Amino acid sequence: MAERPTTSWRHGIAEEAEELAAGTLGPECACMAGLLPEELLTATDEVLDIFEGELPGLGEATDEKVLSVVERVVLALNTVDEAHNGAAFETDEREELCNYIDQSLTEHGVDVVALTARHGLGRYQLTDKWRKW
Repeated sequence: MAERPTTSWRHGIAEEAEELAAGTLGPECACMAGLLPEELLTATDEVLDIFEGELPGLGEATDEKVLSVVERVVLALNTVDEAHNGAAFETDEREELCNYIDQSLTEHGVDVVALTARHGLGRYQLTDKWRKW
């Protein structure tokens, strides 16, 4: 199963804290906890919980149904981003979220390549129509 980005983000924060405590990382180099505060991680997890709940059966669903699920998760992530002054997700985090959406759909039987092609999109443009982050 695709790993949630928030899982790897939390792991990175924990590793950074361990390195700080061990003295192998200077405070001036520690940034993850500041970039990814717990309230952001929790809000993102809440969005992903809903998204994951909508995944079963999408492999047999219409394009419109699949795209509707994608639209909802992207708009919800837009709301999380807006609550953090439009700076919730940096480039790496945006890519991880997009990959997670793609992988999750694929794991539930959606042919993302075919879906996007049918709608005149490139493989990695699935979220672009709605995404502000």
